Amino acid sequence: MFTTTGSRGLYKAPLCKGLLLVLNGLTLMLTLLPQYQELFVYNLQAITQQHQLWRLLCGRLVCLDVKDSFCSSLLIYNFRIFERRFGTRKFSSFLLGTWCVSALIDFLLAQAFQFLFDNEVEELPAGLLAPVFSLFVPFYLSIPRMPVTQVLGHIHITNKSLVYIVGLQLLTSSPFMWLLALSGLISGELYQSNALRLQKLLFVPAWVSCVGQYILEPLFSSSQPASETLLGMGATLDIQRQQRMDLLDQQLLLAQYNEARRNTRQQPQAWFSQWTRLFPSLRHRGQNRPQMQPRPQAQTHPPTQPPLLDNSPVAEEQVARLVEMGFSRIDALEALRASNNDINMATNFLLQH
Repeated sequence: MFTTTGSRGLYKAPLCKGLLLVLNGLTLMLTLLPQYQELFVYNLQAITQQHQLWRLLCGRLVCLDVKDSFCSSLLIYNFRIFERRFGTRKFSSFLLGTWCVSALIDFLLAQAFQFLFDNEVEELPAGLLAPVFSLFVPFYLSIPRMPVTQVLGHIHITNKSLVYIVGLQLLTSSPFMWLLALSGLISGELYQSNALRLQKLLFVPAWVSCVGQYILEPLFSSSQPASETLLGMGATLDIQRQQRMDLLDQQLLLAQYNEARRNTRQQPQAWFSQWTRLFPSLRHRGQNRPQMQPRPQAQTHPPTQPPLLDNSPVAEEQVARLVEMGFSRIDALEALRASNNDINMATNFLLQH
């Protein structure tokens, strides 16, 4: 369903796995035991008027609606890519910081709504919803958008479209879900930008991380998939594993790319011939091609030709993006030169190289 997260499941994402198992287990238990659901209602009036501060923990942790639990679980499963990229401690610090900040913003937005529309907000949807919505901030800012297909020739479907659709489904599940969504987005932006030095104030201490590493992580860790071939290259690479071709086409493109690199070091080639050999038409891809005839020895002067592949200009912005994804600068330069600064095609090559 989600094309941005690859196929490694919950490998290297113990916190996300723990949240999915524990929170969904509690939701299922409360569904079977409805007499205890009152303890987990996110009641703003009970918090402010009756000083039931424990509802800030219970009401903002477990979903009472099965549909909300399902949609938020899909989003947590998709956003596990951030735990792989940043590490469990930094990811948990982000969730903790946005959870605390959004608790304050919930009350401010509820008061503003009551002041503007003279309508008091008594209850809000329960669950870990605001921190889930806050993860849309790094998702929008740091996950590159790659086109997948088109609908009716005009509507573009990207690797991020289905994630936004699930978020929209969660947003429309209850009348005041928009308040939690707005609270989550605001808190996510504040924590991401480190406004008011929130990252220095709200974080998971190192000793807590060590305790969780030795006690909780063995319970929720997942084994390494047998098909994992990109281990050690960083979680960012998993973002780009979505391909516009099937596996066979990727392997053929890789072989042609390596052949082009070897040929450029052996003899000068025209830019157009490099391009056509590197990207042949799909119906000729994989077929046996005749070997190129050697140049006539009688030629006395070299023909006028475009710059060589290795000397073609490269956009530094594209190089920086590939370096941030975990590739080396040399490989990024060669891939961009070969693909004429096409960031998507260059990424496809580097993922398979």
